[in-house]
Amino acid sequence: MTEPQNTPINQDSKDSKSMATPVKNSAVTKASKPANTKPTAIKADETDEQERTLDMPNTPHPVFIEVNERCLISAEQLKRYTNPDELPSDTRTAPDLDVGFGQQRALKALQTALDIHASGYHVFAAGENGLGKRTVINRLLQRIAADAPTPDDWVYVHNFTDPRTPQALRLPAGQGQILQQQVNQLWQQAKKRLSQRFRSDQYQSKIEAIKNDTHQKESQAYDDLNTEGKQYDLALTFRAFDNKAVFVHPSKLSTEENHQSTDHSKISSSQKNQTTEEKTAPPTKNNLDDDNANSEYGNAYGKSEYEAELNNFAQKNHMQKRLSQLTIALEQLEDEANDAIEALHRNIARRALQPLFAPIYEQFAAHPLVVEYLKTVFADMVTHVERIVNGDDEEFVTAVLATTPSRYAVNVIVSHAPDSGAPVIFEDLPTHLNLLGHVEQITQLGTVTTDVSMIRAGALHRANGGYLLLEASHLLEHPYAWQGLKRALQSRKIRLSSLEQMLTLTGSLSLAPAPIDLDIKVILLGEADLYYELLELEAEFDAVFKVRADFHDDVTRSPEHELALVAKMADIIDHANLYPFDSSAQAALLEHLSLQAEDQDRLSLHSDLLIKLLHESNRHARLSGKNIVSAIHVTHAIDDMDERSGYLRDLYWDELKNGQQLIQTQGDAVGQVNALTVVSYADSEFGMPARLTAVIQPNIGAGEILDIERDVDLGGSLHAKGMLIMTSYLRALFSQHHALNFSASLAFEQSYAHIDGDSATVSEGCALLSALANVPINQSFAITGSMNQLGEVQAVGGINSKIAGFFDACREQELTGQQGVVIPMANVKQLMLRDDIIAAVQAEQFHIYGVQTLSEALTLMTGLPVDTMDKKGRYRKDTLFGKVLSRLMLWDENQNADDEVDDKKSKKKDKKKRKAKRQKKQDKQKKAKKEQDDCCANTAEQL
Repeated sequence: MTEPQNTPINQDSKDSKSMATPVKNSAVTKASKPANTKPTAIKADETDEQERTLDMPNTPHPVFIEVNERCLISAEQLKRYTNPDELPSDTRTAPDLDVGFGQQRALKALQTALDIHASGYHVFAAGENGLGKRTVINRLLQRIAADAPTPDDWVYVHNFTDPRTPQALRLPAGQGQILQQQVNQLWQQAKKRLSQRFRSDQYQSKIEAIKNDTHQKESQAYDDLNTEGKQYDLALTFRAFDNKAVFVHPSKLSTEENHQSTDHSKISSSQKNQTTEEKTAPPTKNNLDDDNANSEYGNAYGKSEYEAELNNFAQKNHMQKRLSQLTIALEQLEDEANDAIEALHRNIARRALQPLFAPIYEQFAAHPLVVEYLKTVFADMVTHVERIVNGDDEEFVTAVLATTPSRYAVNVIVSHAPDSGAPVIFEDLPTHLNLLGHVEQITQLGTVTTDVSMIRAGALHRANGGYLLLEASHLLEHPYAWQGLKRALQSRKIRLSSLEQMLTLTGSLSLAPAPIDLDIKVILLGEADLYYELLELEAEFDAVFKVRADFHDDVTRSPEHELALVAKMADIIDHANLYPFDSSAQAALLEHLSLQAEDQDRLSLHSDLLIKLLHESNRHARLSGKNIVSAIHVTHAIDDMDERSGYLRDLYWDELKNGQQLIQTQGDAVGQVNALTVVSYADSEFGMPARLTAVIQPNIGAGEILDIERDVDLGGSLHAKGMLIMTSYLRALFSQHHALNFSASLAFEQSYAHIDGDSATVSEGCALLSALANVPINQSFAITGSMNQLGEVQAVGGINSKIAGFFDACREQELTGQQGVVIPMANVKQLMLRDDIIAAVQAEQFHIYGVQTLSEALTLMTGLPVDTMDKKGRYRKDTLFGKVLSRLMLWDENQNADDEVDDKKSKKKDKKKRKAKRQKKQDKQKKAKKEQDDCCANTAEQL
C-alpha cells in the first residue's frame, strides 16, 4: 500500500454532495482538531432534561419497527449477478460483433447525413470520451466506402501562361500516377534524344553551312564596300582596340594595318601595295630640300592639298554612312542566320519529340485538359530546346530528389487505386496546414524559392470523395484550422492559402494553386458540452454541421445485450491477440460494467474501460500460467485498478485511524449526522462519511438557517439550492403551528474543499430537526439523499461508492451489527455493491435501508415517530415534530416570562422615580414656605 502523505489533494464530486480530504500540515492538524469528539450540548432547563430521558426509549417504538421492516433492503437486492451458464463457454465461440450495438440512434443519424448530398450535412458525433465513437464510425464507414465509387485523382502541373498559379488536373483513379510516370519517362527520353540529334554530324554540317553562307555574304558585302571606297581613295580597315570597321586614307595605314585591312576586307595585296606606293609613301629629306628651294611650287602644292583634304573628308563621311548601312544589313544577315539556326533547332526538336508525345496523346485522348497540357509541354520543349540541351539553366535542370525539372513535373496531390472505394481518413493533428495542404519553400544562399513540385496535400485532399474524421477538441486547439475547414465546406473547394500571411498580414510571394472541387462528408467527434458551446459561440456551426449523432453511455441489461457485449469482448480479444475468456470471466466483466453504469439494469458501453480490463485480466492469467482467463483473474485486475487509484482514499483512512478525521460510528448525538459523500480527483473516485452538525440559537431570528459552506464560498450553487429547499420545507412544516423563533447554522466539519450537489439535503434536514427537537441521532447510521419541498427523498449519484465508504469506516472502527446506511429508495435499483458488503448484510453485520420520505429517514435515525397527529390535527407530543413544537413554545414562554419580569422591574423603577420626584417637590415647597415665614418675622420685629 502506498505510504500516505501529509498533504492529500482535494477535489469535488461529479454529481453528488462531495467532501474532499482536508489539505493540512501538522500545524493545521493540531489547530483544527476540536477539544472533544462530541458536539457542544445545548443548555436546557429541567424540562429539557426530562424530555431527553424520553428521547431514546428502552423498547423500540412500534412505528420504528414498522418503518424498519418496510425500508430494510435484502441482500438479494444489493447486486445483480450474471448467470455464466447463459454465456458462451469462452470468447472463441462468441457470436459475431454487431458494429452498431447500443448506438442505433447515432448510426441512424449518421446514415441520414450520408444519404443527403446537400451542403452542410456533416455530422457532430456527441458522446463521452472512451465510448469508442471513432471505432464504431470508422467501421461503419469502411463498409459503406467499400461499395462507393472511387474518387478521381488530382495533380498539379506548371502553368506556362501564369507560372504563379499552377494548374489542377483531374483524372480517373490511378491515372495520376500513370501520367506522372509517363511525363518523367518522356523527359528522360526527350533529353537523351535531343542530345543525340544535336551532336550528330548531320546537325553540325547544317550549322556549318549556315555559318559559311553567312560568312560569305558578309565577306562579299565588305569587298563590295571596299571596292566602292577605292573610288574615293579610301581603304576599309578594322581598328585594333575595338575591331570596328572604319574607312581611312591609305597613307595612314601602317604595314600591319594594311595586312589586317587586307585580311578583313579581302582586298588583294597587289592593290594594297599599289595604293600604298602611290598614296602613302613617306616623304624623304631630298624631297623636302627640293620643296624648300622652290617656294612657288610649294605654295601651289599646299593649296591643292587643302582642297584634296576637304574633298577626302566628304568622301570619307559618305563611305562611313555606307558602312553604317552595311552594319545594319550585316546585323539583319546575322539575325537571319540565327533564325535559320533556331528554325533548324525547332525542326530537329519537333521531329525528335513528336514520336515520343504521340503515344501519350493517344493514351490520354479521353481527357482534353491533359492532352492540352501535354501539347503545351511539347511546345515549351521545342521553344527551349537549346536550354534543355545545354543544361545550364536551373529551370531545365532536374531538381534535388526528383527525376524531372520542376517546370515539367507532375505533382500527384492525391491518387487512388482503381475500384478501391471511397477513402476514410482520420486526421489526428488537424492543423491548418494538415487540413488544407500547403506550399513548401526551399532556401538556397539566402534566396527562398518554390515551385509546383512543392505543393503538399492536406487531409481534405486525401479524403476528397470520401469521409474525414476529426476530433473537435483537437481541431479547435490550432489557429485558423476551424476557419479553414468551415470555408472549404461552405465553398466546396479546397484553396491553398498562406498561413504566414494570415498570421502576420504580410508574407513573401508564393504560389496560388488553382482550387480543387471538394466532395466530402466530415464527422466531428466530441463531447456534448463542446457541441453546445460551439452552437452558442459559433454562429455558422449549425449551418455546416446540421446533423448531431448522440452516442449512449450505456445500454439496457438484457440477455441479448449481454451476448452482444460478449461479442464485443471477443472482437477486442482477437484484435489484441489475448487469451480467451471463459464464461465466469465474461460474467464478472458484465457485472463490473453494470457497476460502472451504476444501475443493475444497465451495462456501460465505455470501450476504454473494457479494453483496460481485458488486458489486465489477460496479464494475471499469463502470470498464473493459465491459457484461459477466468473470473479470479478479472477480480485481481479490478482490485489492482482500485488499488492504483486509491492513494487519496488510503490517506483518508489513515487520518481516520489516527483520529485526525472525527467520525463516530457508534452511540448517539444531538444535531450530528454522518453524511455520505464522494470524492473525485482525476480518475480516482471513492466515497467517505463526513460529519454534519447543526447548532440552534433560540429566541434569535425568525427561522434563518446559516449555511457556513456557502457563506465562505466553499458551497456550489446546487448545494445552496438544496439548502434553500430544506429551509422552505421546514418553514412550511412549522410556521402554521408556531412562529419560528430561532436561528440555526449548518456545517460540514473538517471540510476545507469546495462542496457541491444536493445529495446532503436529507442529512441536513435530519441534523437540523434533531437539534430543534433536542433528540439524539443514532451515529451507527449514515445517510444520503436529495429532498424536494414536499419532503420526498430523491435519488442521488455515486451511491455504491458512498455505501462502500461508510462500510469501510465502520469496519475500521469495528462492525457492531447495528451500523448501516439510509439511502433513497429510488437508488436501490442502482446498487452493485462489493461482495464483502453483501456478505456483511447477509450476516446482519451491516444494514441498508431505502426511504421515500424524510419522515421515514428520521424514524430510522432517531427511533421515534415523526409526524403522527392526534384528532385535533396536532402533532403528538411523543413525535419528533411534536417535540420541535414543544421546544418552540417553551422558548416562547421563557421569552414571555423574561419579558414579564423585565416589565415588573421597569414599573417598580418608574414608581420609585415618581415618588422621589414628589418628595423633592414637597421639600422644595417646605423650604420656600420657611423662607417666607422667616422674612415676615424679621419684618415684624423691625416694625
